[in-house]
Amino acid sequence: MSWANWIPLVLAVFIVLPVLLAPVSVHADRVVSRFALLIFGTYASRKGRNKAIRKKQLRAAHMPTTYRTYSAKTMLYSAVFAVAGTIMGMYVIWFGLVLLAIDAETIRQTFPTELHFLTDFVGLPSLSVLELFGLMVVTSLTLGVAFAGATYWLRWWYPQYVADERERRIEASLPRTIAFIYALSRSGMEFPKVLRILAENDGIYGESANEVRVAVRNMDMFGQDMITAIQTMARRSPSSQFKEFSENLASVLQSGRSLSTFLEQQYRDFQEEAESQQEKLLDLLATLAEAYVTVLVAGPLFLITILVVIGIAVGNTLEPLRVFVYVILPASNLAFLVYLLSVTDTLSTQRGYEDVDAPVDGLAGVRLADGAGSTGAQTDGGYEQAETSADRQAANRDRLDAYRRFRWLRGKLGNPIRTVVERPVTVLWVTLPIAFLIVALRLPGSLTATGLDIRSFDDVLIQALLFVVGTFAIAFEVHRRRAEAIESAVPDLLDRLASVNEAGMTVVESIERVRRSELGALDAELDRVWADIRWGADVETALKRFESRLRTSIISRVVTLTTQAMNASGDLASVLRIAAGQAKSDRRLKRARRQEMLTYMAVVYIAFFVFLFIIVVLSTVLIPNLPDSGTGVINGTGAGQTGASGVPAVGGVGATGGIDKAEYTLVFFHTTVLQGLLSGFVAGQLSSGDVRTGAKHAAILVALAYACFLLLIPGP
Repeated sequence: MSWANWIPLVLAVFIVLPVLLAPVSVHADRVVSRFALLIFGTYASRKGRNKAIRKKQLRAAHMPTTYRTYSAKTMLYSAVFAVAGTIMGMYVIWFGLVLLAIDAETIRQTFPTELHFLTDFVGLPSLSVLELFGLMVVTSLTLGVAFAGATYWLRWWYPQYVADERERRIEASLPRTIAFIYALSRSGMEFPKVLRILAENDGIYGESANEVRVAVRNMDMFGQDMITAIQTMARRSPSSQFKEFSENLASVLQSGRSLSTFLEQQYRDFQEEAESQQEKLLDLLATLAEAYVTVLVAGPLFLITILVVIGIAVGNTLEPLRVFVYVILPASNLAFLVYLLSVTDTLSTQRGYEDVDAPVDGLAGVRLADGAGSTGAQTDGGYEQAETSADRQAANRDRLDAYRRFRWLRGKLGNPIRTVVERPVTVLWVTLPIAFLIVALRLPGSLTATGLDIRSFDDVLIQALLFVVGTFAIAFEVHRRRAEAIESAVPDLLDRLASVNEAGMTVVESIERVRRSELGALDAELDRVWADIRWGADVETALKRFESRLRTSIISRVVTLTTQAMNASGDLASVLRIAAGQAKSDRRLKRARRQEMLTYMAVVYIAFFVFLFIIVVLSTVLIPNLPDSGTGVINGTGAGQTGASGVPAVGGVGATGGIDKAEYTLVFFHTTVLQGLLSGFVAGQLSSGDVRTGAKHAAILVALAYACFLLLIPGP
């Protein structure tokens, strides 16, 4: 084949490559944008039928581009993929004709008997030049139009998808956001400053804070007044609830009504709305749980049983069974799990934050009192040389910089147990290399003279899997229980701090008094907060360190609210009461959600036990009792004999072609292990909204499946 035949394909790759690099390369994106504006910019600027709607979608999705640029790039992408699809169509028809031109005898000699049916489709006679040209034109145009249409549709669908996702996240975080605004406004803080603080804490308040950042940007960068900025924020928001709240807020600020009364009422209304939204979410999760059990547990079990019966009756169905078990079943479970993650991503309260810098980090740029180049007094009453003083200061700064660079490593390795408890994912740094090493060392034992002993290799892989998943499950369960205990004590802590503060004590005195009381899991942490204060840290730094140690959403919200309220006013009682109410509401919703979903987690377990029982019965009762060949005799009548009436006797099972018992048993074993692993993660996501919780369930179900086959079926 001449190298010139590949020139169009190389040209297609060269055309598509900048488009593929644009999302990950700033330089490529800049080049593509310039070409798009140069070619399609004028056309994109014209008034179109959907221009206003698409502009609104881009703003709602917070896409960092203008409508003109995005529209021009969409047209360029469509044109590029149209050319690429046209060229690919030529190669598709070319390779198709090459394959169809193979003669039937070559197929019979090259492929196994199972693929001889392909001889019905080959042996295509040579086409004339006109026929070949017409076929290539039709195929190329079809693929080109399909590529262009799909690209154009996907480019305009994506902003709508992002906007819908943002709407869901905004409405999920809206009650907490309004509680934050209400609490800070009650503390006496100016309302523009409240908005700025909220916009800075997008890591805690999520998409609601990103929406508020629109108003803050318009005030700070474009000079808009607060009312106009809030109205602009309302128009751009994809959430109808946030839009309604923003419009009402602007009206209240304009009319001079009591802002605290309005925010309090809005806070209570959205708390009720949050409960209603949770009921809807629980109904959806209940439907999904029932669908999962029906479609992905009972359905596969029914289909596996049908395939086994068909294999017994008419012939070997091992290959379709393998395709279903190793491809379709895992892909379906993973697709369901991904969808479940997108539905429940707002439920989890476990999240990590970057470590708070030590107070000494803020002194890095502070100059010494005597100046960098001045002389310093020595202990003998003289003065050291300026060069010596500067050198010592430079050496000290170098040592301090080196300490800061490696502080994270010392923090993780200095106390590995605390590191694993606070960040369970770090246990994978150790267990994964150990598991790979064990598999590599035990792999030679699974090799035989005929190749790899798959049963022995299964033992190695499953034991390594149980080691990795089980250790992570233990670490995460300890972390989760610790976080749960801490979060359950937060409302009580806030109530006590509010009571002490109402008695006239300062914040420091309130912390010192409350730490003497019994707060369960928070006792040790409050002692550490008090130790930081005694050693010279201010209250804000001590609370920030408290937040970085616990690393939960509720603690982060409380610390942010408290520290900001302290800067506005010394009267924290009302702020702490609001925070306590919000914490209690979150705990109540979480407890109700857990109780509701516990039933469906139990359903997943029961469904897996039924699945495991039937698979074990098939493996221990049905498969071993089948004949090895199709010449068996039933009721004394051979498979090929005739009965008394001259009709050939129906041989039943004995007249089948036989099946490979060991292979079927091995596939059943793999089925239970895969189903247990995936069902465990699905159960964890259903029960808590956090897929990491599923590691515990996955380890239990895989261990049960492995133990059943080890005890009942020694082969695998």
